[in-house]
Amino acid sequence: MTPLATSSVTCMLPVKDLDRARRFYEEGLGLEPLGAKPDGKFVYRCGGTELALFPKPEGTKAEHTALSFKVERIEEAVAALAQRGVRFADYDLPGLKTVEHVCVLGSEKAAWFEDPEGNILCLHQDLA
Repeated sequence: MTPLATSSVTCMLPVKDLDRARRFYEEGLGLEPLGAKPDGKFVYRCGGTELALFPKPEGTKAEHTALSFKVERIEEAVAALAQRGVRFADYDLPGLKTVEHVCVLGSEKAAWFEDPEGNILCLHQDLA
């Protein structure tokens, strides 16, 4: 076994406006702030992992999901975040259709939203 197999993981997300991003992650998503790092990153605890927002003036625009939160009951999680002002994306494409913001994809359900910086985030629930 390598040292990585038992290491904790930190997800790094670029943000153009750290204050705006912090409001979203704290007020909108309710994440626990751990604080600022000397290099300018701001870190949150998410279960057994960490999320680090790092300032990047030009930002980035990924066309894929940058971060996915595993939840036990996706419909309840969607409703709770929507009450906090999170806006979910809806899709009606071949092979990808959401109903009340949730899509069934094989062995999981998923719902997507963006942070104010354009990072694509997801909630997912395993069905098996």
